[in-house]
Amino acid sequence: MRTLRIVSVILVIATVLSACAAPAAPAPAAPAAQAPAAAPAAAGSNWCSNVKIVFFPVGPEGGVFAVNVYNGAVQAAKDTGAQVSYVWSDWDTQKMIQQFGESAATKPDGIAIMGHPGDDAFDPLINDAESKGIIVTSQNTSLPKAEAQYSANGFGYVGAENYAAGHSLGVEAIKRFGLKSGDRGLVWGLLSNPGRGERTKGIIDAFKEAGLTVDYLEIDAATNKDPVQGVPTFTGYVSANPDVKVVVLDHGALTATADTLLKAANKKPGDINVAGFDLSPATAAAIKSGYTGLVIDQQPWLQGYLPILQICLAKEYGFSGLHVNTGAGFVDKSNIDFIAPLADKNIR
Repeated sequence: MRTLRIVSVILVIATVLSACAAPAAPAPAAPAAQAPAAAPAAAGSNWCSNVKIVFFPVGPEGGVFAVNVYNGAVQAAKDTGAQVSYVWSDWDTQKMIQQFGESAATKPDGIAIMGHPGDDAFDPLINDAESKGIIVTSQNTSLPKAEAQYSANGFGYVGAENYAAGHSLGVEAIKRFGLKSGDRGLVWGLLSNPGRGERTKGIIDAFKEAGLTVDYLEIDAATNKDPVQGVPTFTGYVSANPDVKVVVLDHGALTATADTLLKAANKKPGDINVAGFDLSPATAAAIKSGYTGLVIDQQPWLQGYLPILQICLAKEYGFSGLHVNTGAGFVDKSNIDFIAPLADKNIR
């Protein structure tokens, strides 16, 4: 499955690169009655320079995960010439809704959003934007109803399939950590988010299917914005549940804080098995030191790069929405040495 997903991404990028590459050698002349096809844009021609895009990295500016998404979008803007402005939301779903309305009012050609608030909250605003000719697409958390309705207009999705990603991580954690029925596990996640919460649900379901005793904590607003604020919550939980065998941190920035959390609870590497999501320099270091045992990498850089291309391709060439699953691979001590240098550059 991972190979198929990688091939899918390669095919998407290959399609874009072929549009941006220098024209090939001329083909034999077509009959006079046929109009010649438009030549592909030459490399470096800023083929999307007339397109204005509002892009939502969503997290706090410069924050873990959000900065990788942002870096991907910045590179896509350089490669295409698109005029991109960026909106930061501190992972606050109400702020995302408000900022979308404000962004649509500026009449851009396209808006790239994360679907954390869910279809019910977002779709009325998306309907209004689409009626005004604004191309909308999504990354990180899907909006299935909006994507189905507006795919022909260029509404796509770039990101993990959240439930499947959560369930896969849960199953893999059970296998890697040798967990068994009756073991206690903590899932610290975002069930309250309609779309984003599907990933948390997938983890919980995988644990329950294996007979684990599952405790759940909702990531509060303060921890969502600044994970260090969650230290008292974590130490309090561990103190009350000394038999906990595994903790899954369903948040990229919280995963990056794993060693801080465990040290605050006076735990050494391996005392509690930790799994989470996404790479960062801090997470790479925690994997090497043993504080974090397993993460699933949803490749956030692509979640920035490909939505910009999506809007450019839809606006300039009328392409419909592309659906790209970026959440396929696990990272642990066996492969972190290869990936860590890319994490240090906020690419992986």
